[in-house]
Amino acid sequence: MSDDQKLVAEVRDQFGKGAARKIRAADKIPAVLYGHGTAPRHLTLPGHETMLLIRKANAVLELDIAGEHQLALVKDVQKDPVRQIIEHIDLIVIRKGEKVTVDVPVHVEGESFSGTIVALDQTTLTVEAEATHIPERLVIDIEGAEEGTHVLAGDVTLPKGVTLVTDAEVLVVNVTVPAKSDLPEEGAEAAEGETEAAAVEESAEAAEESAE
Repeated sequence: MSDDQKLVAEVRDQFGKGAARKIRAADKIPAVLYGHGTAPRHLTLPGHETMLLIRKANAVLELDIAGEHQLALVKDVQKDPVRQIIEHIDLIVIRKGEKVTVDVPVHVEGESFSGTIVALDQTTLTVEAEATHIPERLVIDIEGAEEGTHVLAGDVTLPKGVTLVTDAEVLVVNVTVPAKSDLPEEGAEAAEGETEAAAVEESAEAAEESAE
């Protein structure tokens, strides 16, 4: 585990909205750690360092809790919907070597064939992975993909040791072309141009007559 993922966590004994506000005012984040049959532990995490570490999905942290070292997976991050300030973090206890089930973001790379549209039907896929080797994202290459190209969950390349949990037949990426109704017709464009030209001509004639 990288030193960059280590955080010193403080055990807290004050709860409620008032206590949480005081914690956030001190540039810290309230959190709860649970799992593996242990009683929930209410913690306080350093604000800035924590925010940097949890920018990616499924972040794994090594917590120093009063000298005790504990691996934890970020399960849920609650934010203020307006200010986007982190209000609370849920952490689950994990152990090296154990498998965990997580949702991993899907990332599309490349450009499809000219004139096509790429629809991403699934933004995440559920996989099972070793707790300390969770992929940051799953990449799908669509370079040159033509109309009718379908990428199913089972087609996505997974890193070694990662197993797909999502149904293999689920559609992830679909390459299509715009429907004809979505495109302006040449006749309509020509008619529109003629109408605009006639309107300009009429305006010019009216202006000339008024000048006389």
